[in-house]
Amino acid sequence: MNRQRNTYQDPAEAVQTWWARRKDGYGMNMYRNMDNKKLAGVCAGLADHFNVEPWVMRLAAFGGFLFFNTLMFFAYIGAWIAMAQRPKHGTISTHYRYDEHLHEDRPINMFRYRSNPTERLSLAKERLDAIVERTSRMESYVTSRRFELDKEFSKIQD
Repeated sequence: MNRQRNTYQDPAEAVQTWWARRKDGYGMNMYRNMDNKKLAGVCAGLADHFNVEPWVMRLAAFGGFLFFNTLMFFAYIGAWIAMAQRPKHGTISTHYRYDEHLHEDRPINMFRYRSNPTERLSLAKERLDAIVERTSRMESYVTSRRFELDKEFSKIQD
């Protein structure tokens, strides 16, 4: 007998989850930067998140205020509420993801998504093809007469 799971979430639990995610920076290191703030630290925090200079975000916010005045005002207030203050040093839990192209772990932010499965599979195929090519060249060298000759010369030099 198939039973469906009850996916109902208590509203109080949902609010608790939101506050916990907010405190954790939504898993993307998204905090208001109170050290480099001009008004509430929203632009400086977004600049930290997107890894740009704060003046760039402030210029974008100013342009938003010029073109979308009321909408941008409410968006700024919403970001002020939604973003928690950056905790003191050593208490931030930054989440990392491995970057295939740079071969290193990088902090996760909103625009750094994993590549799609097709791209990852083609990259894996290219790497495996390169490994097969190198292995076949090694095998052909090890089974050749040249290898035997090189081995005999190395015995003479020792």
